[in-house]
Order: sequence, then C-alpha cells, then structure tokens
Amino acid sequence: MKILVTGGAGFIGSHIVDAYLQEGHEVLIVDNLSTGDIAHCNSRAKFINLDINDKNIHTLFEEEKFDIVNHHAAQIDVRVAVQNPLFDAQSNILGTLNLLQAAVTSKVKKIIFISSGGAIYGELANEKAPALETHVISPLSPYGVSKHAAEHYLYLYHQMYGLDYTVLRYANVYGERQGKKGEAGVVSIFARQLLSQHSVTIFGDGNQIRDYIYIQDIVSANLKVSTLSKTFRHYKNFTDGIYNIGTAEEHSVNDLFMLMEMQLKTGLKAVYAPPRDGEIFKSLIDSSKATRELGWKPKFHFAEGIGRTVEWFKQNSTAGSMEKL
Repeated sequence: MKILVTGGAGFIGSHIVDAYLQEGHEVLIVDNLSTGDIAHCNSRAKFINLDINDKNIHTLFEEEKFDIVNHHAAQIDVRVAVQNPLFDAQSNILGTLNLLQAAVTSKVKKIIFISSGGAIYGELANEKAPALETHVISPLSPYGVSKHAAEHYLYLYHQMYGLDYTVLRYANVYGERQGKKGEAGVVSIFARQLLSQHSVTIFGDGNQIRDYIYIQDIVSANLKVSTLSKTFRHYKNFTDGIYNIGTAEEHSVNDLFMLMEMQLKTGLKAVYAPPRDGEIFKSLIDSSKATRELGWKPKFHFAEGIGRTVEWFKQNSTAGSMEKL
C-alpha cells in the first residue's frame, strides 16, 4: 500500500514510518518540522516539508493517490493550547479538515487519526477508572477539545462521504526518540535532567496518575488497524471506530522518577513546584475493546519499557544529540 504519515518526522510518527517500511509499504512523510527532526526520517521514505494547513496538500493527494493516511501531525503541547487556543485549533481542527477534504476528493481508502486518551476524558480522580471509549467526554484543555472535535468531523465525513477511518486514543506514550513535548514528555525531560546531573522538577505533589505506554506497543496498534478492513465499514454509533490504546496500569509521576533514578543511579532528589494549568490529576484508560476487536494488547511492562528508553537516552546523551531531542 501507499501510505502517508503526517508528522512522520516526530517521535511517534517516525516509529510508525519505520514499521510500515518494514512491512513492505511505500511511505511518504509530510512534516513541517516545527517539532519533528529530519534525522528521525527513514531514508527509504519520501519526505516533504509541508504544513497540514497548506493548500498544496490537495495537489499532493491528487498526485500520489494514497491508500491510507496515518495522521499524527498535531499541536501536542497542552500548555501551548491553554496559552494559545486559536493556534491549537488551527492545527488540530482546521489542519485535520484540510486533510479530510483532500482525502475525500482523492478517494483515500482509510484515515487513521491519532487522538488523546488522556486529555479527551478529563479528570478521572473522582470517577470510575479506567475510562472506556464510551466514557463522558470532559476535556479540561483546548487540546482535548480540539482532538475531540476532529473525531466528530471524522464521523461526519464517514456518514456523508463513506470515508473509512479509525481513531486511536493514546495513553501517555514514551520511548526512544522522544522529545520534551507531548503528554508523556516528562519521561524525556527526566532522562535529560538525570543524565546531565540536574535536579528534576516535579509539578504538583507527584502523585498524579498516568497510564504510560511504550512506543512499540503503539506501533503494533497502528499496524493492526492499517489492515483492519479493506472494505467500507458502516459505523452506526460515534464510538464504533474509536479505540483506547493504553495499559490500564496506574503509575504516579513519583513512581516514574524513582524508577528512572534507580536505573541511572544518580542519587538526585526531586524538587517540587506548583502544578501547571490544564493538567489533570488522574488519567487511565481501558483498552479491552482493542483487545477484543483488534486482537491487540500491550506487551511491554512499565519497567522494561522505561529501561529500554533510559538506555537509548544514555546512548544519545552527548550535548549535540540531546539538544535535538
């Protein structure tokens, strides 16, 4: 198949590109490099420096005739979204709409849209957790709102034009090549600080609960849904094409810091600061639907995934390489 990966120069997208190429697919990357790194791009994929809001996207779609669009490009920083919701909406809503219009006119077979399993559901501290796909949507940041809005547009385009799609609501993804931004950017930040012998700052009391998932489990979920169906599927309900991709395992930020410090043996202590705006206290998702319908489930335990990630950062801890991460 010919597959377009938007955001394919980023942390997650670049791993998806590698996996598609390994499977024998033809891959094209679209990335404006605002947060991505050209060094992450596999040389076997065609790279185009282009923003998803650019009108030239339509020409590209008509020329390339993609079978699948895997849409990872997004504004992913919750704090940026809080400070500038218009910028967040332009990328995550209008940028996605630009792609959907191009997909319809060029007869793309399938869209894989990456949403958020954390920001979408909002605060779960006083509610039943982990959250299922049918959980009430209560985002506490413009980022969560924009991701959910894009999900509704996908459902609408499915009903209006027959566009096949799958939504993956990620938990907090971590792993090799991770930068400082995103919902699990704390893993990268802690690794950088510990390796450079700098004190780690934890915002809040550190008891915030997160559902951390390793990058290779994310890759396997994308491969599963890419071949889920080669024919049109009719979704009767909004959540039919949506899947949580997480572990349903609770780990606090304090747990993360202690595990990483233990693996690196730095002897450093955490410094605590006031919590940040827009941050939720508890995020935990149930992925049993993905297991039941896709045959997917996470394979990497928390300690193993963090160990692999820490080792990668150790191998890439020179001043020059760390600046690019």
